Amino acid sequence: MKNYAVILASGSGTRFGGDTPKQFVKIAGKTVLEHTLDIFEQSNIIDEIVVVILAEYRHVLENILLKNSYKKITKILNGGATRKESSCIGVSAIMDDEANVFIHDCARPFLAQRIIQDCAKALQTYSAVDVVIPATDTIVQIDDDKNIVQIPNRKYMCQGQTPQCFKLSIIRKAHEMAHDDDNFTDDCGLVLKYGLGPVHIVDGDVQNIKITHGEDIFLADKLFQLRTTNVNENVSLNGLHNKVIVVFGGTKGIGASIVKHATANGAHVYSFAKSTGCDVARYQDVQNALESVFDVEKQIDYVINTAGILKIGKLADRPLDEIQDEININYFGSINVCRAAAQYLKQTSGMILLFASSSYTRGRALYSTYSSTKAGIVNLTQALAEELGADNIKINVISPERTATPMRFAAFGKEPAETLLSPDKVAFTSLATCLGTLTGQVIDVRR
Repeated sequence: MKNYAVILASGSGTRFGGDTPKQFVKIAGKTVLEHTLDIFEQSNIIDEIVVVILAEYRHVLENILLKNSYKKITKILNGGATRKESSCIGVSAIMDDEANVFIHDCARPFLAQRIIQDCAKALQTYSAVDVVIPATDTIVQIDDDKNIVQIPNRKYMCQGQTPQCFKLSIIRKAHEMAHDDDNFTDDCGLVLKYGLGPVHIVDGDVQNIKITHGEDIFLADKLFQLRTTNVNENVSLNGLHNKVIVVFGGTKGIGASIVKHATANGAHVYSFAKSTGCDVARYQDVQNALESVFDVEKQIDYVINTAGILKIGKLADRPLDEIQDEININYFGSINVCRAAAQYLKQTSGMILLFASSSYTRGRALYSTYSSTKAGIVNLTQALAEELGADNIKINVISPERTATPMRFAAFGKEPAETLLSPDKVAFTSLATCLGTLTGQVIDVRR
């Protein structure tokens, strides 16, 4: 039985304000619609995607499809005047006798893969499934005169999210019965209203917010900045065979582990480091290194920059030249790598991989320069995902937690081994990311 996602993107956004409907506003380098499509495209649950769009913006979606590599979108449908009508249009376009249907608001671009999986599992038992989170505020019921008439027990109150998921036969029948009924709240409400069966619930996520008002864009932007992604640990690295990989900072720590694992899987790996005469803080060094590899291999598939330094101390007490050196290596080094690598990677639709750390989410006393440069790397990656995407170059940033590297040992001394992440695990995740399709993402690596 197939699993269909119906993405409702036909709202005009009257509550959002502005000239551009919210689904086409850009956040973190992509439109809200693209972020939502990415979620279902990457899901191993979903077989096909049906998009219901504003007719006057159909050409915008078509342009989005031309510049992306979506393979699951099989229908683009003009939406109706109401959400109910648009939902009905999406459901009616599925011709199967039976299927699982996941109806999702385009304006919820933070849906977790876990929720899709939980919904699919619930549909094995139930014909209708809703996604909810517990209500944290007291819910009050009022009358037309704005007087409170009832305060329900919060224990039984939840906030609904999407997707709302159904057996096709049930949601199709619900819309048929509601053809002349304009008293509509949502699809699950129709199933309940016409007594078509119980609606089971699965746990949602507080981050699965709906962008409704203009102010929500600022919250969404911050969530994207801090959002992290995990990579499938079961992926094979055999795809690295004969790929050309350049690693800056490849003689120690994580960089050395990347070189080791990539070489073991048949990649042609070239390692550069300050100790071997290549300083990422000097653009010409980076440019010369990449040129030397290209002269031999005639292609470069992945460029990885692990070079970095960590110094401790109050900003006011540290030598200015030491601070400058840390910024040059940790931040400008990545800028140099990205700038120099682009001309080679666009020939192979390759990927750049940069490195942050768990400290990027918040400035840390005594590590102000280090943590701020790592935050800069994340913002750089998210910005370049859009710029480099025009040349089909992908870029991501790896964010490992505390890792057993020479740099960490030099800064912190001996620590319990069980509290530190293995460089080999970081290397595996890094190389698995290179083989994937993600771009503009922060990839979390945890013990």
